[in-house]
Amino acid sequence: MQSCSVERAVNLFGDKWKFLIIRDLMDGKMRFSELKNSIGNISQKVLTQNLRSLESNGLLTRTVYPVVPPKVEYELTELGYSLKLVIDALRKWGEIYAKA
Repeated sequence: MQSCSVERAVNLFGDKWKFLIIRDLMDGKMRFSELKNSIGNISQKVLTQNLRSLESNGLLTRTVYPVVPPKVEYELTELGYSLKLVIDALRKWGEIYAKA
């Protein structure tokens, strides 16, 4: 059923932050501070919650390197990269909407 698929996708993302995280990770690995700076007005707590959710849903991986201070990088999984068409479509629609 079509509506179930749409509902599943909407429930997975839930808010704008996850889309912005995925958008920024499309260019490759990023550290937490890089993501926070690129997204802008997001608290550390909300970013952490969204990263954990995306990781638990299999859309990104978190790699912790055994160095001091700790180094953590986030990267999209193959499933996460499969959202490129969706992100590109949202970007294009946003550009069209801005001109309207």
